[in-house]
Amino acid sequence: MVDLRGQYLKIKDEVDAAMQAVVDGTSFIGGKAVADFAEHLSRYVGGCPAVTCANGTDALQIALMALGLKPGDEVIVPAFTYVASAEVIGLLGLTPVMVDVDPRTFNVTVDNISRALTDKTKAIIPVHLFGQSCDMEPILRFADEHQLYVIEDNAQAIGAEYTFADGHKAKTGTMGTVGCTSFFPSKNLGCFGDGGAMFAHDETLCERLRMIANHGQRVKYHHDIIGCNSRLDALQAAVLDVKLRHLDDYCSARRQAAHYYTERFKAFDPEEACLLTPVELPQSTHVYHQYTLQVLDGRRDALKAWLAERGIPSMVYYPLPLQEQEAFKKIARAAEPLTVSKRLAGSVLSLPMHTELTREMQDRVIDAVIEFFKHGR
Repeated sequence: MVDLRGQYLKIKDEVDAAMQAVVDGTSFIGGKAVADFAEHLSRYVGGCPAVTCANGTDALQIALMALGLKPGDEVIVPAFTYVASAEVIGLLGLTPVMVDVDPRTFNVTVDNISRALTDKTKAIIPVHLFGQSCDMEPILRFADEHQLYVIEDNAQAIGAEYTFADGHKAKTGTMGTVGCTSFFPSKNLGCFGDGGAMFAHDETLCERLRMIANHGQRVKYHHDIIGCNSRLDALQAAVLDVKLRHLDDYCSARRQAAHYYTERFKAFDPEEACLLTPVELPQSTHVYHQYTLQVLDGRRDALKAWLAERGIPSMVYYPLPLQEQEAFKKIARAAEPLTVSKRLAGSVLSLPMHTELTREMQDRVIDAVIEFFKHGR
């Protein structure tokens, strides 16, 4: 599914030198490597200040903590996403309010969100799933009208760009109150362990994010608020700083691979409705953290097994929607029937997607998929 070794070998000299510089300097927590990466990351996303932390889940948790929400406050979150987006809501004693998603983009829409609004709603967590931005302009307008915070979950879409109606563009993660991202190794910008970051235009909010991530202190041993221990270590920052220089090339390689998949899958007659390829919004670039098909007529699991028999990996993201997860049954509420999320959980299948994919590799995957349907499995 991901060739991290192949990616590393192409930039080995750069990465090794950056890591060795940290080892030689022995500043393993904080220091120049972390500060440099935060500055370069901020520059990459258009100048929005970046605050680093230990992982993407912490980023979401710290963002909610910084906004001062209270137990019982409601936070709207899509039901079809990775657990972290809703997990942090429950962890802080807030109420996850689950909404459905668009059946083709997999992302939450303003229509889904509007049906969940109550007088207890305080925030929205739109998730830019699989590498494409949610349609943010109407979501931001709705949030402004109802005085709601917007915490963007940008763990899968760093590098994607959204275009507003007036023509101006913004990187995902920089449009809401706070943007959060993950540097888990398999992410488009991934380190050699765990890592995360937050983005906020408001400098006062940025300072609060920094404090919470560092035990609630502005000055060492002076703790003004309750915080946590969530720091990006210097070795990971050094790796990320190197990879950041290559991120646009990584995104381009993923897009090219995705478009080749889609072009070859046009062999299927759309009226047969057996296979749906990803849809790209005109408002957003797509960086394809995952290339996710919808396999209809209950044949997804059979196709997955068929590919596995031929040594071809595939993954189901995600096999159980959040409303059906045991952890949320007593603490969350569903704002609508969530039928799309349930259907997607039974039909999605992600194919290999990474920066080192060759046409030969893709042809092997595509030919196996086509063969499956020709044999009528």
